[in-house]
Amino acid sequence: MVFRFLILSDEVDDFKREIKIDSEATFLDLYNAIMDSVGYTKDQMCSFFICDDDWSKNTEITLVEMDTTSEVDNYIMEDTHLEELLEDEHQKLLFVFDYMTERAFFMELREIIPGTDLDKPVCSKSIGEAPVQIMSFDEMDTKAGNTEIGEDFYGDSEYDIDELDKEGFDGLGDEPMDNPYDDERF
Repeated sequence: MVFRFLILSDEVDDFKREIKIDSEATFLDLYNAIMDSVGYTKDQMCSFFICDDDWSKNTEITLVEMDTTSEVDNYIMEDTHLEELLEDEHQKLLFVFDYMTERAFFMELREIIPGTDLDKPVCSKSIGEAPVQIMSFDEMDTKAGNTEIGEDFYGDSEYDIDELDKEGFDGLGDEPMDNPYDDERF
């Protein structure tokens, strides 16, 4: 089974990535595919969060083990297969790529394709430039237009997460694309 993810950024309007990956792959495989598709270095702490429909964080999957004493299950990217935590189309995820400033990509499992598999992940759509990987607190402050860190530290106080759905995910991924399965490698 293949999962098709759509990845968007609230920082760069025309940024889109689509990753196709086997459902038996690990979150580490997905992490590597995303990092390669945006040209980021792999030397920073990152996490995936499984979210509810309102983008509230639920389950965290970390790059390295962070807390072994917690009563909550700890999921590590290398040891956690996608199919263990993802089973429904339109499941929402956050991929936090800049821990210091809480910057993230918004992800949605757009499609589950049964009866197929992939040996390695494929970036099947790459539109626009990714936001910078690491932003200093000063840059974040300047970008947000603030003179001191406060409630509006990240993003725009007028930003409406529903806009991401209206302008971002709805209708995306439905346009015709080249079928990578037509390639003789698959």
